[in-house]
Amino acid sequence: MGRISNKDARSAFEDSFKRATSPMMTLLLLNEKPMYVYNLSQELEKRSNSTYKMNFLYPVLYRLQEQGFVEEYSQEITESHRTRNYYTITEKGKEYLRFMLEKYHELLNAVDTVIENGLTIEEV
Repeated sequence: MGRISNKDARSAFEDSFKRATSPMMTLLLLNEKPMYVYNLSQELEKRSNSTYKMNFLYPVLYRLQEQGFVEEYSQEITESHRTRNYYTITEKGKEYLRFMLEKYHELLNAVDTVIENGLTIEEV
């Protein structure tokens, strides 16, 4: 078996975290207003001070759509009939978002409690 480099391990941690939280982040933004994909990714990047970038937003949206949490619609944006696909959260999506936020805070508090009772960064 091959060894994982420190860089790969750090990247894997960040990728796993984003994979786990990307549906919640997407629904949070869509809960404010309907958005198109580029708008979603730019807004997420802006609000996170360029820390949270999602390069693969379409699979997240498709999965949320399949689960009934998001709906897609097209809107004409130019006189030449150019359209843009927007995504909006459904009532079912709002219920799921509430559940995810509660669970996220519960888990975050549990992790914080473990960390607070463990070593500090300086001690590691």
